[in-house]
Amino acid sequence: MHPSRACWIAQGFGLGRLPVAPGTWGSVVGLAWTALLLAGASGWLYAAGCLGGVALSVWCGGVAERQLGRTDPPSVVVDEIAAVPACFGGWLLVHGFQTGRLLAPAELVREGAWLVTLAVLLAFRFFDVLKPWPVRQSQALPGGWGITLDDLLAALYVNLLLTPVLVAIGWSPGTPGP
Repeated sequence: MHPSRACWIAQGFGLGRLPVAPGTWGSVVGLAWTALLLAGASGWLYAAGCLGGVALSVWCGGVAERQLGRTDPPSVVVDEIAAVPACFGGWLLVHGFQTGRLLAPAELVREGAWLVTLAVLLAFRFFDVLKPWPVRQSQALPGGWGITLDDLLAALYVNLLLTPVLVAIGWSPGTPGP
């Protein structure tokens, strides 16, 4: 792949060049990526898509970093796109154990579920911006690894925060709301 095409992908197909909140726009695309992965109705496909997204983020992020001559350029949002599906990991596991099936894309926005989806995105942006230990420290890794791993660690924080809450209140997408 030509480096300029890899850079364009790393910049979220151009969204990362928006002057306001490029990471948030990348997260919105990440939500669309999550829905697309859920549409496959297979946990294996979801996991493979997550891993593929991470691999693409590491590679394209590294190419963009070299091409733009800057460490973790703000316009690179492929890391947010790749990490958002990981933010839903805990929710998907809980739902799978409760129902024996993968969450359907429409269940992300049905009834009270849209509030949980919004909470996931807001929590992800919070941890991605705040960068608690070891999120900030992971940025020191070389190339695309430093770009991508901090977002995956932010996704881990989202799961550690929200999954126990959802389990404690007994919420699932079929219930009226959190």
